[in-house]
Amino acid sequence: MPEHRLWLVVGAVVACMVVLYSVIFRPSYYTDPTLLSGVIFLQLLVAVLWNFREAFFPALIFVFLLAGMAVPAHEVWISVRWIVLAVGATVGLLWWLRHNYLPLGLLHLLALACVLTATVSAFVSSYPDVALLKSLSLLLLFVYAVTGARAALIGREEKFFAGLLLACELLVYISAIAYFPLRLELFGNRNSLGVVMGVVALPFLLWGTFVSESRSLRRRRILAVLLCQLLLLSSYERAGIIAALTSSTLFCIALRRYRFLLTSFVVALATAVIVATVVPLPAVNQSDDGSMTSRFVYKGKREAGVLASRKTVWEKTLSSLQQHPWFGTGFGTSATAYDKTQVNEKFSSVGQVTREHGNSYLEIAEWVGLVGFAPFAALLLLLVGKVARILLWIRRTGLSSSPAVPLAIFVVGALVHAGFEDWLFAVGYHTCVLFWIFAFMLSDFVPSRPVMYAAITYPSPAFSGRLGAVAETRSCTFS
Repeated sequence: MPEHRLWLVVGAVVACMVVLYSVIFRPSYYTDPTLLSGVIFLQLLVAVLWNFREAFFPALIFVFLLAGMAVPAHEVWISVRWIVLAVGATVGLLWWLRHNYLPLGLLHLLALACVLTATVSAFVSSYPDVALLKSLSLLLLFVYAVTGARAALIGREEKFFAGLLLACELLVYISAIAYFPLRLELFGNRNSLGVVMGVVALPFLLWGTFVSESRSLRRRRILAVLLCQLLLLSSYERAGIIAALTSSTLFCIALRRYRFLLTSFVVALATAVIVATVVPLPAVNQSDDGSMTSRFVYKGKREAGVLASRKTVWEKTLSSLQQHPWFGTGFGTSATAYDKTQVNEKFSSVGQVTREHGNSYLEIAEWVGLVGFAPFAALLLLLVGKVARILLWIRRTGLSSSPAVPLAIFVVGALVHAGFEDWLFAVGYHTCVLFWIFAFMLSDFVPSRPVMYAAITYPSPAFSGRLGAVAETRSCTFS
């Protein structure tokens, strides 16, 4: 009998003995809802880990989404997400050490430097315990993103992106039902709705319309894009709209699809007119005249200016940075943002949080100071350079079917949005988890980078086509 089957039989026998013992001598265990829920959760987690490469990534994102949505047992999902992330990081690291086929690069070493910097900053924080926990969460995210998440993609690109596109479609349909007929704030607030639709769903679905294998699939994804656009504009979340506009424009320019870009702009403009006419602002203001400019640019507060909701927050961040210029206030903590009587969880990783409408780049400088900001700045600049190389390569080759395309346009939109909201390093937020996972995946698809990946294949026309001539040697990803 093979060794792995022997261990399976031994484990099954032990499990049966434990169940039999508990039924006879501890029947009260089966009347405790908390214990039963924990047992069910462990069983599901073991089932997911059994098929780690294929199943763990969607399970992780699903748990983080539930933690950020207005769903039953919301508090439970907030705690469960950390358990799932810790397990993913541990198993991903063991998988990587065993298979040893995903090399580390400069981007990954800079990520490690960022974690070390965040940990050091915790010792100068007024809240060292909170800062250390947030540094640990950043470490867990980076470990999983560098190991387990990359293993989930390399060699199975077709299935990965097919599943991702289907998940985006389902998310859009569920959100449309929740927000329009049922009028439920599924994501808790309109800012989160704008992030999910404008930063995450729209770029991937837009790319999905270009690589659809059949006309029916293309029409279905176009419908999802239109609904996604409607949800985004209905949120009046300007940062999400700007991010979606930036990523979509760069996508069309890189592929030289100027007519499609013009058509999309006209459709978006028409949708905005309908939304401004029918959908009220989340917070009614007396100065709102109902015009598109008033609602989408000023959000009904023309007299306060375009950046009225952000100017005060950014000034507080700069003031805190001036008070702690060199080593910061500690990763994930702020000397001016804590309110011990009321907690705001819009873009935070734990209960004591950062500021809504903050700037992720100013905020990380505030947290770790000018000394600690260097590795974070280097990490982001290197990532921007990789995205630029991929976009130039796409424009030169015209390959829309490459897995690098959706990853690049997603990262572009996310980096733009992070300039207006403070989620980029808030590990508890689902978009932060998605961003860093996809960012490290992107590093494996940078053009002219010789990496030996013998397992890479593209069996479907949706991912092959002209790309086959590029990857036929299987000696590099995209060269």
